Amino acid sequence: MQRNSLLQRLENYQPSTLEETLFKEQMIKFIRENPTCFERSLLIGHITGSAWIVDESRQFTLLTHHRKLDKWFQTGGHCDGDSDVLNVAIKEASEETGLSNIKTITSNIFDIDIHEIPERKGVPKHLHYDVRFLLEADRNEPLIISSESSDLAWVELLLLDIQAKKWF
Repeated sequence: MQRNSLLQRLENYQPSTLEETLFKEQMIKFIRENPTCFERSLLIGHITGSAWIVDESRQFTLLTHHRKLDKWFQTGGHCDGDSDVLNVAIKEASEETGLSNIKTITSNIFDIDIHEIPERKGVPKHLHYDVRFLLEADRNEPLIISSESSDLAWVELLLLDIQAKKWF
């Protein structure tokens, strides 16, 4: 597995908050110490890839209502051995929304997060080291709700209070 590409992207990533600075340090340490970091079989945690999907105007983002967790999130999921986390984010975005015309705005990391996943069906609680990218889609393209979701919605960014990020 190739970890160097992700490590290089993380080294170049400029956190926008103190929390993200800590996440960056923890994520780099985790990747260096765990050669199987892209495998969900690493039960302490693993790398996941997610996408903030925005429309062309950059005024709306597409969120999915996660069926199991009963919360709204950006699309994303497990790498399952794929060390190309951007590829994972694009694949998950397409699978979870039905969108076929997704564009990468930049191959640079947009956002990072580390969060705990609760124990479920014999899988112990663990951490997701989530690497997020910024993608674009057409708000007029039909959406298809996957089995992982109960709904999809374009949400106005002003409602989300994430304007601190520099997208343009």
